Amino acid sequence: QVQLVESGGGSVQAGGSLRLSCAASGSSRHYYCMAWFRQTPGKERERVASIARGLPPTYADSVKGRFTASRDNARNALNLQMNSLKPEDTAIYYCAAGVTCATLNYWGQGTQVTVSS
Repeated sequence: QVQLVESGGGSVQAGGSLRLSCAASGSSRHYYCMAWFRQTPGKERERVASIARGLPPTYADSVKGRFTASRDNARNALNLQMNSLKPEDTAIYYCAAGVTCATLNYWGQGTQVTVSS
């Protein structure tokens, strides 16, 4: 079993920064790929960033240049540094993991990020 626990959400004013972290436990083969998604009510879940072990991260166009995803393989962790936050970044952010980036079977409980104008 894989468990993912997110932390670091909160409230910030536009232009500010937040850092999210996701701690993974269980067999590491289950989280070869780790990703961040976000969702707001009435909208589809959006993939924000994903990293396969040993490969560079990929980003949604909406966050390129502002968000940086990184993995700490020694700690089985996934981080998301979010800078220049905008009100439209407000969402619940979820950590996900899987054996491939197309099969993300494990999800965290989510952490709220709120950006006020």
